Amino acid sequence: ECRAANASKKQLSVQWYLPSLAKPPDDTETKVLLLYAYNTKPVKISNMKIFSSVSVFSGNLWIPLVRIISLQEELSNLKQQVEILMQSSKSLSSVSEIASFPEQSETLKIIPSTKAKMNIAKVHLDEKTEEMAKRCLSEVQALLSLVPALSSPLTEVPFDITLQSIAALESIFDPAIGCVITEESIFNWITSLLQ
Repeated sequence: ECRAANASKKQLSVQWYLPSLAKPPDDTETKVLLLYAYNTKPVKISNMKIFSSVSVFSGNLWIPLVRIISLQEELSNLKQQVEILMQSSKSLSSVSEIASFPEQSETLKIIPSTKAKMNIAKVHLDEKTEEMAKRCLSEVQALLSLVPALSSPLTEVPFDITLQSIAALESIFDPAIGCVITEESIFNWITSLLQ
């Protein structure tokens, strides 16, 4: 009774679980259980026994472990590619500063506030990275769709790609950890797939 839960904004909580006794209906390959819960409006729970809300949702999905590991690796590669694109665009924008002070270019540091702004800045994708993003997001859609056979590959990226959004996706699909996502575009897209 002393437990309380508060969510001042939209949150998606994800946990991966490999139960030793429970098995999925089609026990042909190793699957993990994705447990999720999310709220669409702020929530304050002070008494678990009388809680009732129309803005809190939860569920679970059995997902093949091999596909999760593969997707996590692809998302990690996509994140690295986004970081490279960010660095190259930053380098192009600061080329005049480096030309004026070549001896300082090796010690150039990013101040924390600038780094935080870079994490949420939209990244302009080259063709290779955009295709990589579409492949990853199509796999996410296929894994989370209730009827995966009806899930067709994406022809466009459903949200702005930022380092923060790709890092959030990578966290969601890391079976070794659980996470809480508040990033708006990822939250909206993932929850639309879970409905």
